[in-house]
Amino acid sequence: MIIVPVKEGENIERALKKFKRKYEKTGVVKELRRRQQFDKPSEVKRLKMEHAIYVQKLQQTEE
Repeated sequence: MIIVPVKEGENIERALKKFKRKYEKTGVVKELRRRQQFDKPSEVKRLKMEHAIYVQKLQQTEE
């Protein structure tokens, strides 16, 4: 459960912004979207490999 302490006289928008930031950091929405669709283990492995190659190419172009 996310608890956001609100100080006396604090703006409600600021408290809501703090709540949204904490909620985003928990990763609930990201996990929910990930679980909505099943990905085969071979697909996950292939996507990870493609991402690793992409990152490696980016690092090589920076040097």
